[in-house]
Amino acid sequence: MQRRNIRAALAAAAVLALGLTGCSTIGQGGSSGAGEGTDGGAGGTVTIITHDSFAITDEQIAAFEAESGYTLRTTAPGDAGFVVNQLILGKDAPTVDGFYGVDNYSAQTILDEGVVAGYRPESLPASAEQYLIGEGLTPIDRGQVCLNVDHQWFTDNGVAEPTSFAELAQPEYAELLVVTDPATSSPGLAFLVATIAEHGEDGWQDYWTQLLDGGAKVAAGWSDAYYTDFSGADGEGPFPIVVSYSSSPAYSEGRTGSLDFSCTDQIEYAGVVEGAANPEGAQAFIDFMLAEEFQTALPENMYMYPIDDAIELPAEWAQYATLSDDPLEVDPATVAEHREQWITEWTELREQR
Repeated sequence: MQRRNIRAALAAAAVLALGLTGCSTIGQGGSSGAGEGTDGGAGGTVTIITHDSFAITDEQIAAFEAESGYTLRTTAPGDAGFVVNQLILGKDAPTVDGFYGVDNYSAQTILDEGVVAGYRPESLPASAEQYLIGEGLTPIDRGQVCLNVDHQWFTDNGVAEPTSFAELAQPEYAELLVVTDPATSSPGLAFLVATIAEHGEDGWQDYWTQLLDGGAKVAAGWSDAYYTDFSGADGEGPFPIVVSYSSSPAYSEGRTGSLDFSCTDQIEYAGVVEGAANPEGAQAFIDFMLAEEFQTALPENMYMYPIDDAIELPAEWAQYATLSDDPLEVDPATVAEHREQWITEWTELREQR
């Protein structure tokens, strides 16, 4: 089980001058440049940029390379927000052929920036069609960003778990909460969007003031928040409430749970980069991610729900990783329009504390 890959993934950050880091080569004979050694046909290298929670087995890599004739190379600069930054910064001279991990709250942004080349897989399952955004973005998996709680902590301390955003903002709960920075963390952005959906564009700032003044901690990324700060992951952190995913309780086998009132949908997309050296290779990898083998492995490898609803989920997911029936909703185009403004305002609020 890829335990440290439960998630780090809804995309989001102001465009920062970040260098491409975290580069890794998988498969046979990787290269240092996108599509290096390719001639547009089968063979050579296809380079895919992903977030750092992307997980693929050696067997899957071998299967893709055998089926397609391409060597797969991935580069992971960080959380999904960094992927968006790199795609935008490199749009005039792309160094990758395709991408995976851009979510529904940043999808419109990269479409508006002209990063995405048009491609619609013939193998797209019917259940994915409702999540299509624009031309060229292929939905690969889905999930929900939700607050997670450590059931045992609340039981041991005789404290009731919070049942609403209003209750969460009370100091006795705010001081138990660790969130992630929406400027660098996709679940952080998703939670910010959830609070805006709940309190409106004129009310969320006051709400966050209550959270921060009440003692909520802000972590840079999901991994630090979940594995270091949260008490429910390895049982050592001081915070029993964390921004995570509806699927995370399956990892803890029910020791933790998600709070339905806080959930927002997250769809992760793949696409071909406009101007890529090897667009055919990127298309082949997108097709591979939609195939049954890859879709079936998503829950175990990346703790996300397959976009193909014909795929049977593991038994423990039915018990521990249920999706909220009534998630908070915000139009992705609205998020794209206001994202930079919201992140700037949130950052200013935090710096004032």
